[in-house]
Order: sequence, then C-alpha cells, then structure tokens
Amino acid sequence: MARISGVDLPKDKRVEIGLTYIFGIGRKTAGDIIAATGINPDTRVKDLTEDEVSKLREYIDHNVKIEGDLRRET
Repeated sequence: MARISGVDLPKDKRVEIGLTYIFGIGRKTAGDIIAATGINPDTRVKDLTEDEVSKLREYIDHNVKIEGDLRRET
C-alpha cells in the first residue's frame, strides 16, 4: 500500500482517484500531478513501483500544499 503525506492510498483504486484521498488534492490536481510525473493514470495503486511512489511523493511535497499545511492556512 502506498503511503503519501501520511495518508494510505486505497490499493484497488486508480492512481488518479487514489490521490484524491489526500486533503487538498482533487481530480484536477491529481491529473496535473500524474501528468507532471509521467505516471499512467489508469495504473492501480497496488501496481505502482517504489520508484513511481517516490516520484509522486517528491512532487507532492515540493509543489502542492496539502494536509496539515493547508489546514493551518485555512
């Protein structure tokens, strides 16, 4: 199971949908993240490689305000 920003992504969902479980990421932002990292949006979370998960994690940490940081701001 992929864990990004303290959130366990559901393993049977597509990556694009799984990313929306993170507070601050909606469908559009998830699509932007996937396009920027070059990951196939139809890939299931359980089929992601460690390299792909680390790419997602790194991109989200550096480019998207989510979870605690976003809640503190609002």
